[in-house]
Amino acid sequence: MNSSNNSSGFVVGGGGGGEWERVKEGVTEFMKGVAEMTVEFGKGCRDIVKQSLVNEESYLVKNFGRDSYFGKRVGGTCSKVFGKLSFFNQYLPEDKDPLHAWSVIFFVSLLAFAAIYLNLEHDPSPPLTKETKQVFLHPPSAARIVLPDGRYLAYKEQGVPPDRARFSMIAPHTFLSSRLAGIPGVKDSLLEEFGICLLTYDLPGFGESDPHPNRNLETSAADMLFLANSLGLKKFWVVGYSSGSMHAWAALRYIPDRLAGAAMFAPMDKALMEDPIYEEFWQRDVEESIRQGNAKPFVEEAALQVSNWGFSLLDLKLQKKKRSGSADLLIWLKSMFVEVQEEYTGFLGPIHIWQGMEDKVVPPSMTDFVHRILPGAAVHKLPYEGHFTYIYFCDECHRQIFTTLFGTPQGPLTISLELDENESTTLEEENVEQQPEEEEVVANNGEL
Repeated sequence: MNSSNNSSGFVVGGGGGGEWERVKEGVTEFMKGVAEMTVEFGKGCRDIVKQSLVNEESYLVKNFGRDSYFGKRVGGTCSKVFGKLSFFNQYLPEDKDPLHAWSVIFFVSLLAFAAIYLNLEHDPSPPLTKETKQVFLHPPSAARIVLPDGRYLAYKEQGVPPDRARFSMIAPHTFLSSRLAGIPGVKDSLLEEFGICLLTYDLPGFGESDPHPNRNLETSAADMLFLANSLGLKKFWVVGYSSGSMHAWAALRYIPDRLAGAAMFAPMDKALMEDPIYEEFWQRDVEESIRQGNAKPFVEEAALQVSNWGFSLLDLKLQKKKRSGSADLLIWLKSMFVEVQEEYTGFLGPIHIWQGMEDKVVPPSMTDFVHRILPGAAVHKLPYEGHFTYIYFCDECHRQIFTTLFGTPQGPLTISLELDENESTTLEEENVEQQPEEEEVVANNGEL
């Protein structure tokens, strides 16, 4: 009985395991063959359609092509309409193809509105009865620096001063936000406890920062670098959450030598939005974001989200630097006499990513993809968190984040005390040097 059962089925272990592996390999090869045949079949169908329906002699081209009566009537009207709407292209970066950019923006907007509609369709709650809130223009309140190109960059400083900071952090804000966001709800007392200087700034055209005529993610990283230089920061952490993360990734790509590390959050649920504290914060942040009344920076920010960033995550992966053949020969000769250290490219510092497992905007699969590209990144999975619920107005969450990044809190640096000690030591040495001179003067007076 046992022998008949083993011969007619698959048994895990023993000889059955090898037979099962051969079957899996055969199925895999069969599926690869089916996939290749499907691709070739699709290419053949495409060629047939081109040859039979899209050539100059086909029925469709003759009756609906550009040179047909229908094509001339409709094409002329469409050309006039597109000509009148072409001024919208000035809101796009100069290096982006308008057709590609607007098509992507259209489909992303379509999907977003569809998701909102379905969410409202299945929302059993009664319709909103709140009055429409007014938007106020507040007096300017930001500190500003002048960038090398003459633009003003507005920023906000929280926590300890830069010269006493044990750790420095720069946080670019998200879409429809401003420098006032920072790490939403973080307390100055907690920043003081860990010795953190937190800097946030308005992106070009947002808040009180001047717009950039041709901005991209590389210029965004450059603005961050100039801000750090102006305030005397040598190394700093970059913090990115939601759409602000792309500016943090740009800093990892373009100014990696100045970064101590990176903290990313892909972790708004309804309870948070209905919280009066968050509601007040969000309204003030939006009011600051749109204070210039210019829509172009917002369109540019949206276009950056859906266009080519100019780099990929593979550029951040730690790998040996590629050299030419002559360079390899010189290094080999040098290694015969002295020890030569390997040169690496990519980001060498720590990267921490917090991912909410209930996040519907940035699903966990995206973080899994990032971790496959950058296996050195530490991923912290949050089982019951949504898109903003972990980083927004959560004192305990902020403490956990800082403890993960910086360890036990040690407070700010005591630079002033060290300077006082050095100054007192210098004064004592000067007094010691002056004492022999005074003795010589007294001796000379005695001889006189």
